[in-house]
Amino acid sequence: MNKVTRISIVDDDTSCRMALSSLVRSLGYEPCLFSCAEAFLASTELDSTDCLISDVHMPGIDGLELQRRLINRGRSIPVIFITAYPKELVRKRALAAGAVCFLAKPYNAQTLIDCIQRIVPMD
Repeated sequence: MNKVTRISIVDDDTSCRMALSSLVRSLGYEPCLFSCAEAFLASTELDSTDCLISDVHMPGIDGLELQRRLINRGRSIPVIFITAYPKELVRKRALAAGAVCFLAKPYNAQTLIDCIQRIVPMD
């Protein structure tokens, strides 16, 4: 039996979360949705997430802090960041900490698909 690839999506914007979920599902992956980083960190999905798509700017724990906490916990989940505020310093910090992609909203769907498939290739 094949393991289903699970992609967790952390974004405080419901419409973005739902759009990302639809895209991920259309590619044959299983989306797991979270409205905040705190919910993701407390979830049972943490251990089964193959890829994380996270907004950078969120109330509470932001995307970079989420990435830092995952690293501190020894979790090596590949991260794709999306943001409406693409500041160069933030992009550099995210990529230096190991993020796979850093995309500005509105992002090109094919670019996001390419990022996902670099992490979890299609069968």
